Amino acid sequence: MPNTPAMGPTSPHFNFAQYLLNCNAQRPDKLAFVDDQASLTYGAMAGRIRAVAGALLASGVHREERVLLLMQDCNDWPSIFLGAMYAGVVPVAVNTLLTADDYAYMLQKSRSQVALVSQALLPVLQQALEHAKANGGHEVKQMVVANPQGALPQGVLALDDFLAAHPPLAQCANTGADDPGFWLFSSGSTGRPKATVHSQINPYWTATLYGQQVLALTEHDVCFSAAKLFFAYGLGNALSFPLSVGATTLLMAERPTPDAVFKRWRGQVGGAQPTVFFGAPTGFAGMLAAPGVPARSEVRLRLVSSAGEALPSELGQRFHAHFGVDIIDGIGSTEMLHIYLSNLPTRVRYGSTGWPVPGYELSLRGDDGQAVADGEVGDLFIQGPSAALMYWGNREKTCETFQGSWTRSGDKYVRNEDGSYTYSGRSDDMLKVSGIYVSPFEVESTLVQHPAVLEAAVIGAPDSDGLTKTRAYVVCKPGMTLQADELKAFVKDRLAPYKYPRVIEFVDELPKTATGKIQRFKLRERAALNP
Repeated sequence: MPNTPAMGPTSPHFNFAQYLLNCNAQRPDKLAFVDDQASLTYGAMAGRIRAVAGALLASGVHREERVLLLMQDCNDWPSIFLGAMYAGVVPVAVNTLLTADDYAYMLQKSRSQVALVSQALLPVLQQALEHAKANGGHEVKQMVVANPQGALPQGVLALDDFLAAHPPLAQCANTGADDPGFWLFSSGSTGRPKATVHSQINPYWTATLYGQQVLALTEHDVCFSAAKLFFAYGLGNALSFPLSVGATTLLMAERPTPDAVFKRWRGQVGGAQPTVFFGAPTGFAGMLAAPGVPARSEVRLRLVSSAGEALPSELGQRFHAHFGVDIIDGIGSTEMLHIYLSNLPTRVRYGSTGWPVPGYELSLRGDDGQAVADGEVGDLFIQGPSAALMYWGNREKTCETFQGSWTRSGDKYVRNEDGSYTYSGRSDDMLKVSGIYVSPFEVESTLVQHPAVLEAAVIGAPDSDGLTKTRAYVVCKPGMTLQADELKAFVKDRLAPYKYPRVIEFVDELPKTATGKIQRFKLRERAALNP
């Protein structure tokens, strides 16, 4: 497959919400979304999008101003997100698992004019507003709650009342392809999250290049994503990809526990059984270890996607052995919006992240900035049409990450002879032991091959001489125990001797970000306190 992008829209004017409405104008009665409570057809969604757009503009929000979207996954989420884009207003989709302090920061950063929120999250948002106000920060003009149950605080509107008070917007804003479309906050494991600004055209590219041309989604699919809509991964999985082809999406407000996922795989919630599931390695490990795993005959899955962290080979093979479906592992980022390097449904190499997605170019560079040879570890740079415009209000980090037409990923990779790429860890997580790079992921992948190990994380910790040695934190499967010496011997039998972890500590769980990525900086802090 040639590594060139498909032809995009030729007009300089482009509105992503209008593009999706055009894609589905001939299927008004088809189900677009099914959440925990109800279903939404494409025709009803189109009306809802125009109603949201009209209400936002009538309430005093101007083009390119921001509105905060703090909502659990439900049928109103896509209508609000796309309604804002339809009006040329910029939705700021934020994580539902954060603190009032985090939301106060995001409100001040975005200067959001309106906040649209789930009722369950209203108290923490009110705390955030009070915190921001007390510190001389930004105040929103209006708070709007979707599907409220019972009375709302004074001045807070129910979404249906907010929409009914204003006429819908008949025509979309005359936005340009490179106009700001929406914000996503990065889920970095250190410091404040960065406000990543994406254009109107960027989700078109990810839907076309990956959703359609790699995953080959069709209108006959039913999509279900464990990653929520506020994540870049989930936004593609559950909104831009399925809507671009006229598919149906299942939405779930609750946490994607194995039991919750299994119920939807079996069609016990909403009625429709997913044909495509989007998850992450941590979730797949938990599912295979959980009680009540569905039999192959109970599910309709034809395709399973994975991202967020590298997929251990053993995990992909066990999933395939049970369900008869390969996990298509790939890597993307908030900065690139979705996946740019991936295995293919027709070509899976477990243990690797696959091949460049057509339309994206990759470069592996050494510390000197020059390209490295195949088989050598290098920093991964990406060039492609879905790169973000900037980090809002952060010139230093913008220049560090977005270097001309290239985006620095912060990941280290090795290019193999067949053109596939194998993950070697984050740039700041790579370990140099005895002068040789050691990939934490390689050691972790070996540790989880032990039948008693559920999860593992490896860091570098200095010994008494100040030399870096590998240290592993291991979570055992429920009801199983293991001795450190036994696990060390297990690794030594499979890897070069210098790679085995010198210290192994058994823990109940690993610290993770809201996206499920391991927070190795917290493990390093723990190691410093307990050498």
